[in-house]
Amino acid sequence: MKKMNTNEIEEALKNLSGWALKNDMIEKSFTFEDFTATFATMTHIAFECEKQNHHPNWENIYNNLTIKLSTHDADGVTQKDIDLAKSIEEIVG
Repeated sequence: MKKMNTNEIEEALKNLSGWALKNDMIEKSFTFEDFTATFATMTHIAFECEKQNHHPNWENIYNNLTIKLSTHDADGVTQKDIDLAKSIEEIVG
Protein backbone atom coordinates (compact mmCIF):
# COMPACT_ATOMS: atom_id res chain seq x y z
CA MET A 1 0.00 0.00 0.00
CA LYS A 2 1.37 3.39 -1.07
CA LYS A 3 1.85 6.11 1.53
CA MET A 4 -0.28 9.15 0.69
CA ASN A 5 1.23 12.63 0.55
CA THR A 6 -0.13 15.51 2.60
CA ASN A 7 -2.25 16.90 -0.25
CA GLU A 8 -3.84 13.50 -0.91
CA ILE A 9 -4.62 13.04 2.77
CA GLU A 10 -6.11 16.50 3.16
CA GLU A 11 -8.27 15.94 0.08
CA ALA A 12 -9.53 12.61 1.45
CA LEU A 13 -10.25 14.16 4.85
CA LYS A 14 -12.65 16.66 3.28
CA ASN A 15 -15.16 13.78 3.24
CA LEU A 16 -14.44 12.75 6.85
CA SER A 17 -15.80 15.29 9.30
CA GLY A 18 -13.63 15.84 12.35
CA TRP A 19 -10.66 13.75 11.23
CA ALA A 20 -7.30 15.54 11.19
CA LEU A 21 -3.75 14.76 10.14
CA LYS A 22 -1.34 14.78 13.10
CA ASN A 23 2.10 13.18 13.32
CA ASP A 24 1.72 11.04 10.17
CA MET A 25 -1.62 9.69 11.41
CA ILE A 26 -5.24 10.63 10.93
CA GLU A 27 -7.16 10.95 14.15
CA LYS A 28 -10.49 11.81 15.66
CA SER A 29 -11.96 11.88 19.15
CA PHE A 30 -15.49 10.78 19.99
CA THR A 31 -17.59 11.31 23.11
CA PHE A 32 -20.36 8.90 24.07
CA GLU A 33 -23.07 8.82 26.73
CA ASP A 34 -21.10 6.62 29.12
CA PHE A 35 -18.43 3.92 29.33
CA THR A 36 -20.80 1.16 28.27
CA ALA A 37 -21.78 2.98 25.08
CA THR A 38 -18.12 3.71 24.36
CA PHE A 39 -17.04 0.12 24.89
CA ALA A 40 -19.93 -1.24 22.81
CA THR A 41 -18.88 1.02 19.93
CA MET A 42 -15.26 -0.03 20.32
CA THR A 43 -16.33 -3.66 20.10
CA HIS A 44 -18.28 -2.99 16.91
CA ILE A 45 -15.28 -1.15 15.46
CA ALA A 46 -12.97 -4.01 16.50
CA PHE A 47 -14.96 -6.50 14.40
CA GLU A 48 -14.72 -4.17 11.39
CA CYS A 49 -10.97 -3.79 11.95
CA GLU A 50 -10.57 -7.57 11.90
CA LYS A 51 -12.63 -7.75 8.72
CA GLN A 52 -10.37 -5.16 7.06
CA ASN A 53 -7.23 -6.60 8.70
CA HIS A 54 -6.27 -3.10 9.78
CA HIS A 55 -6.07 -2.04 13.41
CA PRO A 56 -6.13 1.40 15.05
CA ASN A 57 -4.19 2.97 17.84
CA TRP A 58 -6.88 4.01 20.25
CA GLU A 59 -7.32 5.35 23.72
CA ASN A 60 -10.43 5.10 25.86
CA ILE A 61 -11.02 7.14 28.99
CA TYR A 62 -14.52 6.61 30.38
CA ASN A 63 -16.82 8.01 27.66
CA ASN A 64 -14.08 9.40 25.40
CA LEU A 65 -12.45 7.50 22.56
CA THR A 66 -9.56 8.76 20.45
CA ILE A 67 -8.71 6.80 17.32
CA LYS A 68 -5.45 7.22 15.39
CA LEU A 69 -4.87 5.52 12.07
CA SER A 70 -1.74 4.91 10.05
CA THR A 71 -0.38 2.01 8.06
CA HIS A 72 2.72 0.83 9.87
CA ASP A 73 4.06 -1.08 6.84
CA ALA A 74 3.94 2.13 4.77
CA ASP A 75 5.16 4.35 7.62
CA GLY A 76 2.25 6.74 7.21
CA VAL A 77 -1.31 7.20 6.03
CA THR A 78 -2.60 5.07 3.16
CA GLN A 79 -5.94 4.41 1.54
CA LYS A 80 -6.44 1.62 4.11
CA ASP A 81 -6.63 4.28 6.81
CA ILE A 82 -9.09 6.39 4.88
CA ASP A 83 -11.27 3.32 4.23
CA LEU A 84 -11.24 2.32 7.90
CA ALA A 85 -12.06 5.88 8.97
CA LYS A 86 -15.08 5.81 6.65
CA SER A 87 -16.20 2.52 8.18
CA ILE A 88 -15.77 3.93 11.67
CA GLU A 89 -17.92 6.92 10.73
CA GLU A 90 -20.66 4.57 9.53
CA ILE A 91 -20.49 2.59 12.77
CA VAL A 92 -20.54 5.65 15.03
CA GLY A 93 -23.22 7.28 12.89
